[in-house]
Amino acid sequence: MSDSNTKSKIQSMREWVVEHKLRAVGSLWLSGIAGSIAYNWSQPGMKTSVRIIHARLHAQALTLAALAGAAVVEYYDHKSGTKSERYAKFLPPIDSSYSHSHSHKD
Repeated sequence: MSDSNTKSKIQSMREWVVEHKLRAVGSLWLSGIAGSIAYNWSQPGMKTSVRIIHARLHAQALTLAALAGAAVVEYYDHKSGTKSERYAKFLPPIDSSYSHSHSHKD
């Protein structure tokens, strides 16, 4: 496997996460709760309510980490200008003659 192929896969995964932040956080939460329940069920001598509480706490920690990661990605996109480039294709082109002739100073 070449380095450029690996980079493109990582880049495509990063782009998917940027475009689908809520799905990524929700998926992480769901997998975290499922994994935590599976782990806690393998521990003998624990009440079911304690297992569920532990699973919820683990999932909350994973969700906070995912939200922090999404915030870092958002901050990086904002600083690097890639977010403005991504939305520029949806905006109409700016006509400089229009902006000068229709001033808000009137």
